[in-house]
Amino acid sequence: MNFFLVILFFLWLYVLTVLKRGKLEFWYFCLGSIGLFLFLLAWVQPLATQPLTKAVAAVAGIIGQLTGLFDSFYQYALLFIQSKGESISLYIDYECSGVIEIMAFSSLLWFFPVYEIYEKIIVNILGFLFIFASNVLRILLICTLVYIWGNDIYFLAHTVFGRLLFYSCSVLLYFYVFTKSQIVRQKVGSFKYDGD
Repeated sequence: MNFFLVILFFLWLYVLTVLKRGKLEFWYFCLGSIGLFLFLLAWVQPLATQPLTKAVAAVAGIIGQLTGLFDSFYQYALLFIQSKGESISLYIDYECSGVIEIMAFSSLLWFFPVYEIYEKIIVNILGFLFIFASNVLRILLICTLVYIWGNDIYFLAHTVFGRLLFYSCSVLLYFYVFTKSQIVRQKVGSFKYDGD
């Protein structure tokens, strides 16, 4: 399987060079972003998921212990909430780590034609931190809602309110990184936007 992925990787690189030489920017962006995402999913995701889950649990746990809302066992990526005589354990898993969102953001960014290389590095680091912080906020919201209203709210807190918060933060990030930067840096005829 790994040998097959390596062959696909070099084939993908070759197709990208053909698209770049042919000045087919749209296809270069699409194929580049999708390909990079899939290769990150195959090679980086297995290595990054466990450290990310532990980091999310650790950072959320620090805030949870400071506020007294919940305890964190970050070694096991586990949060323990005790409220109103009830208790619940939340396991930070693959979906809660934010690894997919981070890889999707990075894949789009590296083939987005607006930024220079050094800008992409800085924006990628800041985007990673923003997605990580958004994920921690989502976990904190879920834990706070469960602490206040008990275990019965868990499904709504996790499935609705937590996702609404996380995806609102993601839309904000994508707007500033992709939409606003594209508008500000576009050049139409002799007219160009400069600054904010």
